[in-house]
Amino acid sequence: METKQADNGLLAVKNIVKHFDISGGLLDQLTFEGGRVTRRRTTVKALNDVSFTILPGETFSVVGESGCGKSTLARTTVGIYPPDSGEIRFRGERVDHLSAQEMLPYRAKMQMIFQDPYASLNPRMTVKQTLEEPVVFHKRNITRSETADRVAEVMRQVGVDPKWAARYPHEFSGGQRQRISIARALMVDPEFIVADEPVSALDVSIQAQIINLLVRLQEELQLSYLFVSHDLAVVEHISDRVAIMYLGKIVEVSPSQEIYREPRHPYTQSLLSAIPIPDPKSEIERTLLQGDIPNPASPPSGCSFRTRCPLAKKICSEHEPEMIEVGEEHFTACHMI
Repeated sequence: METKQADNGLLAVKNIVKHFDISGGLLDQLTFEGGRVTRRRTTVKALNDVSFTILPGETFSVVGESGCGKSTLARTTVGIYPPDSGEIRFRGERVDHLSAQEMLPYRAKMQMIFQDPYASLNPRMTVKQTLEEPVVFHKRNITRSETADRVAEVMRQVGVDPKWAARYPHEFSGGQRQRISIARALMVDPEFIVADEPVSALDVSIQAQIINLLVRLQEELQLSYLFVSHDLAVVEHISDRVAIMYLGKIVEVSPSQEIYREPRHPYTQSLLSAIPIPDPKSEIERTLLQGDIPNPASPPSGCSFRTRCPLAKKICSEHEPEMIEVGEEHFTACHMI
């Protein structure tokens, strides 16, 4: 999938593969087959040949059902998980093969906001200590007064009163905790932030506030986002481009308005048709998927979506579809297009 963004991207992910061995111990791997003991390993194919590019100042969203590999992609992108193969480049420099020490200059530029604000903050550290930690680690020459000023500045940026810096996470609501998590990511002046379902654990009324905060911060600080979500209704309000992910692969990617106006892949169409419409008299035709997402340890042959696709033909089981361009910067992997 070649795009115009590839030449001037901030972050470029190319043919990333990430598998996890879930075989367990030696005794768990042993099975009795054909009159003999056999050792069998089980591998979850979380990411399979994933590629995309994110431009400076862009929000690139990845959407899909639980278990499709979204969070694995988020963690692999920032180096929490090393990829098994493929390349990750930040401003043209390859970073996927770097050691922990070599990666340090890039860590400050690539930050992450985690899904659960209740689990991502250390309950034994005050907000002040939480926000000071990344600054002290990445900027060794900064003074205490400069650090304190930076903490107060960022807390104001995210809408949390700096007077509350001495409080602990349990003294805040879910929305306030997520604001603190965002503040922690901002403390080291990043250029790129991975937001892994940052609003899914929050009340609906708070979700809009956090989305608006992320949009405002992006405009003020010229940030780029990789925004991971399962909710297309949320993604619509923040994205420049949207990628639809299924069973470890991107099956469609397009500018945001285009994918909502004219989705081409059957999976994308079904996800969009599942968005609730606040009109009880609405007669919208919905595409209901049958069954659950297949086991990523044993994916179907050919097209990974064929076992649930209403349009599947024989060719779908025999050959994996390639990404083809169906519009301006709109790519889809489907034999039926």
